[in-house]
Amino acid sequence: MIATASLRTLLAVSLTAAGFSSSARASAWELDPAPTLIAFSVRNLSVAHVDGTFRLASGHVAVDDADVSRSTIEAVIDAASVDTGEPKRDAHLRSADFLDVARYSTIAFRSTRIEQADAGHWKVTGNLTLRGTTRPVLLDVESSRVEGTRASAHVSTTIDRRDFGMTYAGFAVGKQIAITIDAIGFRTLADAPPR
Repeated sequence: MIATASLRTLLAVSLTAAGFSSSARASAWELDPAPTLIAFSVRNLSVAHVDGTFRLASGHVAVDDADVSRSTIEAVIDAASVDTGEPKRDAHLRSADFLDVARYSTIAFRSTRIEQADAGHWKVTGNLTLRGTTRPVLLDVESSRVEGTRASAHVSTTIDRRDFGMTYAGFAVGKQIAITIDAIGFRTLADAPPR
């Protein structure tokens, strides 16, 4: 759920910070679902913390090399892919009590602002849509690496599940969900205009 926001932010920040800003053109990148890892952790009174993952469905980053603030990041996560390693718990997370995947099969993120905080550190603001509710989120992008036509980045954020209508379980399940994304992307076009 949170991972979607992180994925796009990661690549846009990574690509620009790693040296693609030397030319006044745009570069297009696709996030690679197979190696991209979207992880979350939430406190549970009975188990201390529950950790899990989601699968990235798709992601696109358009980097404006002359002005990174004009870059865009979009990502879609498969909500039904939630996996905590416990099938019964995963089935409950997919139910209307939490993700309600029968009605909302995806989690989506679209960036609205990208700012460099300092060398190798970016803040990406965007809209996260989860369970049909859209809220602004802030992603913290701390590292990036570019090797030829591939790039990677690490993103983190925290969301409050209640902001997205997940109020089940009262105090038994933590309200804050920590999300981390290790995104991998590949360059697709050398001169694509930002969208």
